[in-house]
Amino acid sequence: MASSTVRPEAHEPHEHEVARRLLDSAARLAYDPATEVDWETPLDKDFHGASPEWSTLYGTAYWGELTDAQRKELTRQEAASVASTGIWFEMILQQMVLRDIYAKDPTGADVQWALTEIAEECRHSIMFARGAQKLGAPAYRPRRLAVELGRAFKTVAFGEAAYAAILVAEEVLDVMQRDWMRDERVVPFVRTINNIHVVEESRHMKFARAETRRHLLGAGRIRRHIHAFAIAVASYVIVSSMVNKDVYTNAGLDGERAIAEAKANEHHKSMMRSSCSGLMDFLASARLLTRPALVFYKRAHLI
Repeated sequence: MASSTVRPEAHEPHEHEVARRLLDSAARLAYDPATEVDWETPLDKDFHGASPEWSTLYGTAYWGELTDAQRKELTRQEAASVASTGIWFEMILQQMVLRDIYAKDPTGADVQWALTEIAEECRHSIMFARGAQKLGAPAYRPRRLAVELGRAFKTVAFGEAAYAAILVAEEVLDVMQRDWMRDERVVPFVRTINNIHVVEESRHMKFARAETRRHLLGAGRIRRHIHAFAIAVASYVIVSSMVNKDVYTNAGLDGERAIAEAKANEHHKSMMRSSCSGLMDFLASARLLTRPALVFYKRAHLI
């Protein structure tokens, strides 16, 4: 498909240059999950839903007691929960981006890219919903407090607070899904979903990084500290909502024991920390790792 964009003029601001490159990328490489994903083949329960090493119970005593079938069912439920959390945050993301471009010049590359990103996120949400359904999982939803905090955040967050929070959510999902999409133990249709999401989210992350830096150019010390704290709290709520506690009982496990062992699982905490090192480096370079913010990143096991 040919791109309808043109090269930016020399006087255009940096955000237009980034947006034009992303528009060109989207024109060259975009997916339609409705046709790219194999929705028709019945679920093969001989496969995992995610790489076992990413399971919240992997490495625990309980994991060692599970049968192969139980482990596979657990990873399928966990993958569905992560997808459901992704839908929840993508709805928040779309509203923040729409609010950011409201009443801006629609002929500008930055507005056109933002609309393109929203269109991709809409397709991702439908893809995640169909994927979770095919995995045999219920509609997992974040706890009520997380839903209400998300409602408030999407209403008031602006500038670097909005875009850095978007970046955190996308980066955490990205590192997981890069492993899952390459893992032949994972059911093929989930690998396809992950591949689509990784490719298209790479553009969203570039834009979020660029917008975070741009908005911080004129930010004073007080604003920077307030937004650093807001981003950290949002990150904690997002990450702690990824795996719903009901996945364990839905996988046929002892819920209370599974929750306790998952909470104390040092292997999973280590996986989260190591996979988010690049993200933390970016936040540090942007001077968004203040002492109060670090408290929440440590609680989320991102650092």
